[in-house]
Amino acid sequence: MILLDALIMWAHLVAASIWVGGSMFIGIVLAPLLKTISDSEGRLAIMIRVGRKFNRIAIPSLLILIASGIYNSVNLFAKPSLFLSTNYGLVLVVKIILVIILIVTFAVHVRLIRSETERRIESGQLSSELLQKLRSKIIMLGRITVVVSVAILFTAALLHSGI
Repeated sequence: MILLDALIMWAHLVAASIWVGGSMFIGIVLAPLLKTISDSEGRLAIMIRVGRKFNRIAIPSLLILIASGIYNSVNLFAKPSLFLSTNYGLVLVVKIILVIILIVTFAVHVRLIRSETERRIESGQLSSELLQKLRSKIIMLGRITVVVSVAILFTAALLHSGI
């Protein structure tokens, strides 16, 4: 049982590294680099392609995080009264709320950049005004994703410290 718990925690940490590290790389390294490209359509097309490639590992990582997080919290789920009567339970409730916010934000982000939208960008069918609005939404949702992800990491640190 100890080995299983360790493997599940390891999977949780690896998945968190992929999710948060990749999100931060896109937001802190890639996005500023893309600002140096003057072609707005090209810049957005690159951002969308990178996002699609990242999602191939990000979505499985998010699913692993959710499944392993549930597994790691199964003892608390067995006694629901502990959620609101202990500091650990309260922090876990905050973490769960943040995870829900993250999932909703990510779903909106992915929905915003459908394949049809990508084709319209690549074929030049979007006006510069719509292109700018789309880009602004993508950036805003990306920032929310990173901030919420980092906040989730902080709650994980609190839980690990035994708060």
